[in-house]
Amino acid sequence: MSVRTIPGTRSPLRRLRQLALLGAGSGALLIGGLALAMPGVALEASLQGLSVWWEVLFPALFPFFVLSEVLLGFGIVHLAGTLLDPLMRPLFRVPGVGGFVVAMGFASGYPVGAKLTSRLMEQRLLDREEGERLVAMTTSSDPIFLIGAVSIGFFGRMDIVPVLAAAHYGGAMLIGLLMRGGRKRGAAEGGARPPRKVRYGPAGRMKAALAAMHRARLTDGRPFGVMLQQAIQSSVALMIVVGGLVVFFSAALQLLLHSGLLVALREGFAWLLQACGLSGSLSGAFVQGTFEVTLGARGAANGAAGAVLPPLIDRVAAAAFVLSWAGLSVHAQVAGLMSRTSWRYGPFVRARALHAVIAFLLVYLLWPLLFRGSL
Repeated sequence: MSVRTIPGTRSPLRRLRQLALLGAGSGALLIGGLALAMPGVALEASLQGLSVWWEVLFPALFPFFVLSEVLLGFGIVHLAGTLLDPLMRPLFRVPGVGGFVVAMGFASGYPVGAKLTSRLMEQRLLDREEGERLVAMTTSSDPIFLIGAVSIGFFGRMDIVPVLAAAHYGGAMLIGLLMRGGRKRGAAEGGARPPRKVRYGPAGRMKAALAAMHRARLTDGRPFGVMLQQAIQSSVALMIVVGGLVVFFSAALQLLLHSGLLVALREGFAWLLQACGLSGSLSGAFVQGTFEVTLGARGAANGAAGAVLPPLIDRVAAAAFVLSWAGLSVHAQVAGLMSRTSWRYGPFVRARALHAVIAFLLVYLLWPLLFRGSL
């Protein structure tokens, strides 16, 4: 006997999507109203976001965007995939091409990992769960931002780099290990066929890797000049999208702060921090970091205006939390890049929250081992 859907009923997933759309629309209307009510605040915050994009993000990300496109065209991803397959599959249950994404993602920062993952999913080199696992792992800060902007620029200290880097990147690797328990390759929606397992010796694997790179280059077929031109065009377009999101979330955060609508969120973070025996003055950094990673990291370094500066270890832990959560601005960038695939936002946001908590706790665990400076 067939089961019929009762007219007028809706699935919980559909209701959730409708509520999400309604919430997004209401939020956009609210931000628009606040911008009209406080145009000076909106302009100043937009200029601040534009400055962060032009002075920090554009020079840090644009070369990696172009380089990743060129490397894909030359088949370097396929070469790395064949070489790294014996390492990536047992550790993270992703094909060897995931090793290239991890390396590029950690080196160049968010959202390069999502950009590469989306391309590989479109080429059916990754299925949905493998792509979600890779994006969760590789949505991380680049070393230039972590060391130059956060550690030296905001904190004014080089001695916190080992702790902050180990907590942030170590937490990312732990996320990859914790998420490896999904379905096997090919079982997920949109997955490709399971690859035929071939055992290689060292020389045979290198030969197979070079052959895979050669086949990929022939399949691409574009001359280098055309490839470089298209890589620059697509990278510029992507950087404009990234810049627009940074400016929007920077303005939205300042408007919400000045309107007092985030007081409850700040008080909630303050209560939670005090319950854990930490300074409630860091709640502003968590609120700012919820929306934009740069503002949150700066708030973690400086503490609350007019308040006693919290202990250094607490401020570093707050910075690790903010860097690992990455802010809704980065979430929007990742969602935009992954929109043409079967990727889901739910597992990503859970992974970001878990990564933030793990990195926060790792700071306290690693501090006696890695911190060699003076308080």
